[in-house]
Amino acid sequence: MNYNNIDTLRPNLFKEVFPYSEIPKVKFNNIQLPMEIPDDIWITDTTFRDGQQSMSSMTVKQMVKIYDYLHQLDNGSGIIRQTEFFLYSDKDRKAVKECMAKGYEFPQITSWIRANKEDFKLVKNMGIKETGILMSCSDYHIFHKLNMTRKEAMNTYLSIAESALQNGITPRCHFEDITRADFFGFVAPLAKNLMKLSEEYKMPVKIRACDTLGLGVSYMGVELPRSVPAIIHGLRYYCNVPSEAIEWHGHNDFYSVVTNSTTTWLYGGSSVNTTLFGIGERTGNCPLEAMVVEYAQIKGNTKSMNLKVISEIADYFQKELDYTVPARTPFVGSEFNVTRAGIHADGMLKNKEIYNSFDTEKILGRSPIVAVNSYSGMAGIAAWINSYFKLDDSNKNDKNHQGIIPIKKWIDEEYANGRTSNIRNDELKELALKFIPNILDDDKTKAI
Repeated sequence: MNYNNIDTLRPNLFKEVFPYSEIPKVKFNNIQLPMEIPDDIWITDTTFRDGQQSMSSMTVKQMVKIYDYLHQLDNGSGIIRQTEFFLYSDKDRKAVKECMAKGYEFPQITSWIRANKEDFKLVKNMGIKETGILMSCSDYHIFHKLNMTRKEAMNTYLSIAESALQNGITPRCHFEDITRADFFGFVAPLAKNLMKLSEEYKMPVKIRACDTLGLGVSYMGVELPRSVPAIIHGLRYYCNVPSEAIEWHGHNDFYSVVTNSTTTWLYGGSSVNTTLFGIGERTGNCPLEAMVVEYAQIKGNTKSMNLKVISEIADYFQKELDYTVPARTPFVGSEFNVTRAGIHADGMLKNKEIYNSFDTEKILGRSPIVAVNSYSGMAGIAAWINSYFKLDDSNKNDKNHQGIIPIKKWIDEEYANGRTSNIRNDELKELALKFIPNILDDDKTKAI
């Protein structure tokens, strides 16, 4: 088909926004855009593609196991809609075949290729129904990486997308570096041409808006190219891209990856791309588990998802992949719901809801914990005992229990003698059994 092109002799690098010798600027135009959350929103995963590039290479067995975990987490909800793989090595292709053999509805298996037809043969040979295609769209990439003009880049991209459609494969077009791209000078013409192809072949064409350097800004009234609301709004209303064909892929270079991903949903994009625990190059991708919680807050439910699987996946990453999840990582870190301050421990002892925003034990399988140290006080010790031995309201101890006093005395002596570390669980368990000997008498208690 004949493509509509807009060309330029010189690259537009937005140097007033990205001076390079300074931190990037945020320019405001105060334009207010409407929020329109799609009825159906979902999450996609790129742990095996973008995520795996940042860590030790996974084995086939490990990739298949993690794919199983993603399926268990989704639990038939369709919220974890897709996951994507490389196809370049024998190992990757073997992993894809084994995952495809599982026959799971979710997550669907897709692939990623560069914008050339040789790569496309891999997709066709594997029998995959959708593939990502790299389409760098900023002039930084077009002029300085690809050494092309905009017209040449556009023709290359559209040719490979049309080749996919001719073979019955849905192209997912990865608009790389969209937050430094000339939206009306290249992004919009490219998107409009892709929508014409979609109409001609009567097949969906998807657009993944890639915030490659994490430069997206979520708040209202910001100018393009950095405005996430304006990008999503522009794709929908200037380019006629349907919500279900818009996906956001962000990086966390400026600490905005979760907010930017959520903003995509708020302004009309149906899909956000993530990795488990945010793994990915440089500062990483958007954490899948974070977007599960964002989904729950926006939609008020998680359908049939089994969120307890998130903790199992974190354990697997640490034990089998030698990957360290930072202790204070929300929802998955070993200390995300650990309380140390004495006044907080006192609040937890009275009512868990005071310092625990939701029932982390019921939803994530992670009980709120009180770490005992020199600052914990009587309340902290009592709260630890109640949590560790799973004592409920009918048999829990308060800070005035006589058995707490000698435990506190022992702890004070430890720190008076120079100790600096937290008191270990095994030490506290031994002390509790010694000074509260009937702690296990009630059949409602279960020691860990």
